[in-house]
Amino acid sequence: MKVLVIGQGGREHALCWKLSQSPRVTNVYCAPGNAGTGLDVQNVDIGATDIARLVSFARKEKIDLTVVGPEAPLVDGLVDAFLTAKLRIFGPTKAAAQLEGSKVFFKEVMRKGNIPTAEGRTFTSADDAIRFLQEREDSSHVVKADGLAQGKGVIVCSNKVEALDAIKRIMVTREFGAAGDRVVIEDRLQGQEVSVLAVVDGRTIIPLAPAQDHKAAWDNDQGPNTGGMGAYTPAPFATPELMEEVETKILIPTVHTLKRMGIDFRGILYAGIMLTPQGPKVLEFNVRLGDPETQPVLMRLKTDLFTLLSAAADGRLQDLPPLQWDPRPALCVVMAAEGYPGKYDKGHAIRGLDAAAQLPDVKVFHAGTTAKGDQVVTDGGRVLGVTAIGNDLDDAKRKAYEAVKCIRWQGAWCRKDISDKARSPR
Repeated sequence: MKVLVIGQGGREHALCWKLSQSPRVTNVYCAPGNAGTGLDVQNVDIGATDIARLVSFARKEKIDLTVVGPEAPLVDGLVDAFLTAKLRIFGPTKAAAQLEGSKVFFKEVMRKGNIPTAEGRTFTSADDAIRFLQEREDSSHVVKADGLAQGKGVIVCSNKVEALDAIKRIMVTREFGAAGDRVVIEDRLQGQEVSVLAVVDGRTIIPLAPAQDHKAAWDNDQGPNTGGMGAYTPAPFATPELMEEVETKILIPTVHTLKRMGIDFRGILYAGIMLTPQGPKVLEFNVRLGDPETQPVLMRLKTDLFTLLSAAADGRLQDLPPLQWDPRPALCVVMAAEGYPGKYDKGHAIRGLDAAAQLPDVKVFHAGTTAKGDQVVTDGGRVLGVTAIGNDLDDAKRKAYEAVKCIRWQGAWCRKDISDKARSPR
């Protein structure tokens, strides 16, 4: 079987790595890929949103299954184009991808399905949004750009001044471009966050192991939001009882609500959950695997990934046996470029990758890298996802940070506290 993975980040490297382990898979291609995917599979020089060329390549190479990594091509309708061309693909249609592509649409689905989430209001005018905030008591809010903003369009605000500044950044100075045509202002929820990713085939929902992402740039959850600075799995507070509640009160109603709206959801349903005193509430939905959650989750998955995703694409998840997991926890530390999530330089040579790769129970997933001659150089904000599995969480953390210490480039940095919240819940 031939598989095409679309994307070029750490999530896509993890997908390529795992899919290539399947005894049913003969070839894995990654479009466009990065320096790391180029070592594990065959890169194809086609951009993730170049729909026409991707369809042409899949036809020419007789690809048996295409797996879409990032959200942008899903929102652009890549899956629809593949289905029209009678090509087998795993991922949601353009209509279903609105669940991530539009915060306003997300709120509409939550309301129609009576799914627990934060109270929120939608605004198309900066003046109206500012007036709304000025008339409210000084409290903490979350201000969200409606469209895609590479994980940076959600601004958590501790007070009214910060919220007003967020409105200006999104709607006035247009920091996120057209994504800021509309904003959603929500009450800020308090509690532990957990990422619940599920494979969905339109009828059957199979949750993956729960993980916890670290969105804030700096230690102790300080600083601006990023695409994610690290993750670990399993999250100890995501008990079997909690997972059952999330499935029955959030995942199932969401899929059913979409179906009532005429949308058949097939792909990954990723719920960002806040564990509040009133129970789990949805912070956001994504329609693809999380990055960096995918890296530690796939490191623990023992079930054949190709078999799982193929069954989902064909609507046959109900025929599969329960997923098999390595009982050991896994942890991913993201190494980033200096300046990220703001402006950063590219092209710095990365040293120590071979030394890190030789450590036991470690895999370095490439995200923002490219090959330049015989060197690997930085090519993005989040550069590497250093991932390890251990006998317990402390062991996994020790192994991951031992590998981090092997790797160097000008301006490299990372959070030092990935997984600490598992020991000190707030």
